[in-house]
Amino acid sequence: MSDLIDALRGAVGERHVLHEGDLSAWEVDWRKRYRGRALAVVRAASTAEVAAVVKACAAHGAAIVAQGGNTGLVGGSVPDASGTQVVLSLTRMNRIREVDAGNLTMTVDAGCVLQSVQEHAAAHGLLFPLSLAAEGSCTIGGNLATNAGGTQVLRYGNARELCLGLEVVTAAGEVWNGLAGLRKDNTGYDLRDLLVGSEGTLGIITAATLKLVPQPAAVMTAFAAVPTMAQAVVLLQRAQARLGAGLTGFEVMGELALSLVRRHFPQLPQPLPPAPWTVLLEQSDTESEAHARALFEALLESALEDGVITDAAVAESIEQSHAMWHLRESIPLAQVEEGPNIKHDISLPVSRIPDFVAGTDAALLRAFPGVRLIDFGHLGDGNLHYNVQAALGVPAADFLRDHEAAVNRLVYEAVVAHGGSISAEHGIGQLKRHELAWAKSPVALGMMRAIKQALDPRGLLNPGRVL
Repeated sequence: MSDLIDALRGAVGERHVLHEGDLSAWEVDWRKRYRGRALAVVRAASTAEVAAVVKACAAHGAAIVAQGGNTGLVGGSVPDASGTQVVLSLTRMNRIREVDAGNLTMTVDAGCVLQSVQEHAAAHGLLFPLSLAAEGSCTIGGNLATNAGGTQVLRYGNARELCLGLEVVTAAGEVWNGLAGLRKDNTGYDLRDLLVGSEGTLGIITAATLKLVPQPAAVMTAFAAVPTMAQAVVLLQRAQARLGAGLTGFEVMGELALSLVRRHFPQLPQPLPPAPWTVLLEQSDTESEAHARALFEALLESALEDGVITDAAVAESIEQSHAMWHLRESIPLAQVEEGPNIKHDISLPVSRIPDFVAGTDAALLRAFPGVRLIDFGHLGDGNLHYNVQAALGVPAADFLRDHEAAVNRLVYEAVVAHGGSISAEHGIGQLKRHELAWAKSPVALGMMRAIKQALDPRGLLNPGRVL
């Protein structure tokens, strides 16, 4: 492969082709579940360089794994153990190309960190509403490749809904420029929607035109305690009726999830005493803080009077609001501290979630006595992070090794029975390929394979992922 290494050096410069020494930062996934070995890590700085790298790899028959911030949770952006795959890192591609305030769009390189995009939009008095716990390190290309969701999907949609155009390098090394910031373009197949969510298996996203919105005049945040998941759904319905499009966040957290935060991050204040379920609500208002507060407090007061909620705490400052969100976003970190766990990123019709949780909790506890069910997530859009932690006193790694397949089958069969999806926002990667094979219809899988064959006939783009 020395000829390929030379060609890669010619494409991006010798300094940016790494093939010796410690490459673990690019070879190990965020959860430390997958450890691969790369032939080389190539750090491209432009679309032209990406195209040159793809052409070089195609000429030598080498597979390419595109990588952004490497924050994925399904093993989709690290190489396999063969030592033959090239990791194409896009983090040097971090330029904000243009802000078009009149069109409410921003065009950025794929390697831009999500938080920097948010901050750049804010500097122009605008909002890029995609928001998730990894926003300080995840990149726009990865967000779009996985169709990331996050905490404001309820109001603004997934990454797909926030993208108006893409620039993509194909498996042949050609460049498709589809960056026009049009909200209507009805000229044939929608290639943008095809590439978003394809996890680097159909093309490599190098830039995107993103949708911006005006900054809200006021944002209100609150915690509310609810006795059951069914009451959490009732509260959601009331919030949607009273706040309409102003409801931008509706997160649910089970008591076991918050108890892990208390255990591992005791310095974080919890606004309410422990309750079976706690909801985090956020309202963004276009009028004023007074208008927002009146609507918000009226909603909570009526819910309290009717027994829908048992307690509530409204943030009185930006700092308190940030603290509430930080508490919610610390749940996955607390799980890391607790030890390996079995993660399920699932979506269900909101109306079916109470029955799903009750039935699946009971089935898991029967099959695995003492197991801890760490439920939290984006109830407003039907996305639960339904995680299973080993029982107290049981080694977490042993539980994962011995029972993951059985737990997954039980959970995913329940998801399918309730009309849901086995992956809401994390993607398939290599973690869920086998489950996808039976959870997805044969017709859908056949269409997906036909698309893969048409756009990447040699299977060089992120092989072994999704399909």
